Amino acid sequence: MSFIQRRFVLSGLCLSLLIVLSGHSLKAAPKQGLSIAVEYSQAAFPLVHQHRAATIIVDENDFEVVHIAARALCRDINDITGIKPDLKTFVNPLSKFPVFVGTVGRSQWIDELNKKNDFLVNKLKGKWETFIITIIDNPFDGVEKALVIAGSDRRGTAFGVFELSRALGVSPWIWWADVHPEPRESLYVQADEVLMGPPSVKYRGIFLNDEDWGLQPWAARNMDTDIKDIGPKTYAQIFELLLRLKVNFIWPAMHPCTKAFYYYPENPVVADKYAIVVGSSHCEPMLRNNVFEWKENFTNEYRTKPGPWRYDTNREQIHRYWLDRVKQSASRESVYTIGMRGIHDSGIPGPETTEGKLDLLQQVIHDQRLMLEANIGKPIESIPQIFCPYKEVLNIYRAGLKLPDDVTIIWADDNHGYVRQLSTPAEQKRNGASGIYYHLSYWGAPHDYLWLSSTSPSRISFEMSKAYAYGASLLWVFNAGDIKPAEMEIEFAMDLAWDVSAWPPDNAHAYVKSWAARTFGEQFAEPIAQIKEEYYQLAQNAKPEHVLYVDFSPEQAEQRIKDYRDIAQKAEKLYGKIPDRLRDAYFQLILYPVWGACWMNEKVLYSWKSLCQKSLGASLAYEEKAETAYKRIQATTRVYNEEIAHGKWNGMMSSHPRDLEIFKDPKAIIAAIKKQGKDTTQSELQSPCIKFSVTDFTDKHDLPEARIQVIKGLGIDGASATVLPFSSPSIPDEKVSEAPYIEFKAELPAGVRTIKVKCLPTHRIHDGRGLRYAVSVNNGAAQVVDVYAPSKSSTWRKNVLRGYSEGQTTCTIERDDKVILHLYLLDPGLAVSCIEVY
Repeated sequence: MSFIQRRFVLSGLCLSLLIVLSGHSLKAAPKQGLSIAVEYSQAAFPLVHQHRAATIIVDENDFEVVHIAARALCRDINDITGIKPDLKTFVNPLSKFPVFVGTVGRSQWIDELNKKNDFLVNKLKGKWETFIITIIDNPFDGVEKALVIAGSDRRGTAFGVFELSRALGVSPWIWWADVHPEPRESLYVQADEVLMGPPSVKYRGIFLNDEDWGLQPWAARNMDTDIKDIGPKTYAQIFELLLRLKVNFIWPAMHPCTKAFYYYPENPVVADKYAIVVGSSHCEPMLRNNVFEWKENFTNEYRTKPGPWRYDTNREQIHRYWLDRVKQSASRESVYTIGMRGIHDSGIPGPETTEGKLDLLQQVIHDQRLMLEANIGKPIESIPQIFCPYKEVLNIYRAGLKLPDDVTIIWADDNHGYVRQLSTPAEQKRNGASGIYYHLSYWGAPHDYLWLSSTSPSRISFEMSKAYAYGASLLWVFNAGDIKPAEMEIEFAMDLAWDVSAWPPDNAHAYVKSWAARTFGEQFAEPIAQIKEEYYQLAQNAKPEHVLYVDFSPEQAEQRIKDYRDIAQKAEKLYGKIPDRLRDAYFQLILYPVWGACWMNEKVLYSWKSLCQKSLGASLAYEEKAETAYKRIQATTRVYNEEIAHGKWNGMMSSHPRDLEIFKDPKAIIAAIKKQGKDTTQSELQSPCIKFSVTDFTDKHDLPEARIQVIKGLGIDGASATVLPFSSPSIPDEKVSEAPYIEFKAELPAGVRTIKVKCLPTHRIHDGRGLRYAVSVNNGAAQVVDVYAPSKSSTWRKNVLRGYSEGQTTCTIERDDKVILHLYLLDPGLAVSCIEVY
């Protein structure tokens, strides 16, 4: 027995004796939830009182992440009050008001608190990432009240600590977006037994990606300056952010500009200290970064050039390459991506036919699993493994790949925020279950680099809640790009992953106001929510990065410019009212994205309008407006990099990522418009004679097992109608009359009428389902339409750029009269935004 172990046992015996002699039982003080007061009350716990802070006590044998979290809590309290608590591992005698932080089974303090009352162990033991925050009266001799944060495991304890920080008013973005907390002189904790966890989704994380124009150059310049790369100092800050967000998982950065995560030995060490589970992306099997390591590993470590990246002809080298990483990572918490793709986001090399690729992939997976079980020393079923049928791999999987039952299938979205496929009834029975890889940021076709983040909470919740309903509960990973400027969207995604019931689709629109209240204060919550609501709405009709590739009528273009100017002016006006401590945060989180989106639209749309003018003078005037917008983007980006937070973010934000066409000056934009052959005659697009928003319905008919729900903030018209629950059955075409429907009434003139139904451009849930609606006019025969467009099809490309899919039917109105239109929703997953009659 070591000295530390002997000390632990002796200390435990002394503490047990103390409890027995004191005769005190453990009773949680009756409070309601977790809240913070600034005035003293007898029932509250005085965390900071009369210029003194309570001592925070952590067992020296507890996990390192618990100590890291406790130190962060001390900093947080100091940031709020200017008083830093003492952090101790052993105290004798105990003070009247200590804070005990610890993990069940690793903390003598927590374990001794159970000797008289086992409520902690009963509610925590054996659970995944669960914690309790409570106040206990008279637990030990001389202790009047104790604030207890107890976790079921190492992350559970850390999450509990950071949950207290949140309650104190410390944003998860205190460092990453300079959200400085409001100063307070005193802090009093009011806590009933707050029990949180287990989370809805077991593994919840982000993918650092496309870091070439932000995170990597910024980290090289400001953080890991010795290696000039994303390294352990940067990852330590990222991992603290993840813990504050109750996140436990990461796919590390892996572009050619960044060396492999395992290249720097300290990186996995830091991940383990912060208890972050490390995985690797869909094209990086077995924790290997092929972009960097396939060449460098063999050249430097094996002193030989690698052969081809082909498992059918070069199995020995590839097998050794994977085996070394498995041995290197065996003692750390990891999730292994199995299977194989090309070196970087390309198809598996080797056989030409789908059948040949399937057979090869089957062999790869078989060999990888033998390797994992032999070297990690656990049954293969207990080693976390994922298979991601992303892009072309989905076709191979659909061709009949036999995936082991314990492997988790990670379904992907279409890179634009619409999940391509979910588990069939048979797949839902698999022990490995499923998960989701979802893009908040993306670079790729069609015409996409998401410079700004503009996917609304309503859409994220719609897609991810739908996925959860079909069993995707094992792992959610979000492509977060450079982290900035997707801060709020990341936080929403992680709050949803922690508790999927907290922000269901029909309430997700309210998240922004809630987030703004805790980030900037209640007085700014409503105006910020209004700005962001319009920001998301405009982006649904064409993201700022897509506006060059979507057709607008002159009236639509003018209205779009006006709407963006309106929210930009509101955001700028509000900026002047934000407290000084939060102005840098407001610039990053609200002002820069709104300004950037506004000026991007002005640059492109004014460039187009310059080509539509008949006179040279008018044309030059619009070119000048476009040039002004372009210059404003450059100037504002310089402010972001060089001025806010005293230059802290220098190198993080680029106004021209990848030097893509959309980011160039108006001359290049004008050339691109000409090349596209866009209409410059300003011809009128036909306008509907009547338009129904889904909120305009006069009646609706639900079924016992399926109801129609209007979801605010979803789709091009500000709201969409869908069928809930997502698990409800599809209605066959021949039973349209038995489907749920919404009813509209309007006066229409006689004649042939075209009815267009515009929908969210999402995908059918799985094979055998559709995205069908049916329209009936005046109780006539219903016409069924399926708006599903396969990913990568020309229709899909058009849909994701303009923000909607569309179905069309015709009918004949016999005479001028009122008509009744029934819209039947036949498939869950369909979301109807509006109806237009031409």
